[in-house]
Amino acid sequence: MLILAGLGNPGAKYEGNRHNIGFMAADEIARRWRFGAERAKFQSVIAEGEVEGVKVLLMKPQTYMNESGRAVGEAARFYKVPPSNVVVFHDEIDLAPGRFRMKTGGGAAGQNGVRSLISQLGPDFRRARMGVGHPGRPELVHGHVLSDFHKADKPWLEALLTACADALPFLVAGNDERYQAEVLRLAPAPKFSPRQAAQE
Repeated sequence: MLILAGLGNPGAKYEGNRHNIGFMAADEIARRWRFGAERAKFQSVIAEGEVEGVKVLLMKPQTYMNESGRAVGEAARFYKVPPSNVVVFHDEIDLAPGRFRMKTGGGAAGQNGVRSLISQLGPDFRRARMGVGHPGRPELVHGHVLSDFHKADKPWLEALLTACADALPFLVAGNDERYQAEVLRLAPAPKFSPRQAAQE
């Protein structure tokens, strides 16, 4: 069994935020692979489905971003799922908008949802890092991730979400490198440095 967790904040106020790109990815995966109806469990909105014969639990923790680990940890313990079978979709300010990177292990790099997951699961879960760009100065980061995507972001955002869902068989097969390559092939995005671009 695989746990796919999209990170975000619950409630209409946060729905369109950059911080909620993980929720958006979870919704697109559920739609593309025709997951079952959403229901409340594990302090989350969950949906269950199957991708290429692999059973998948899709989670959107309702604990607010900074406590995401509580929800995912509870589900992982209940189903006895090891960290290597937990994949977390989250926003990444150190990647240019629309860029995508898979990573296993490592630190939180300032992402509080990831920090919470590390505290519950250890560092060895898989991260699907979805680029939202950097505002250029550290003091602007909070406002940046908690503000909505602009209309101009729509083309790359929709392409990235669709690619994450369409390429999913590679992820469930455990081939993260191939998954990353396929997402980037389906949704190409420029590699420019978000910090550099924001400062120019």
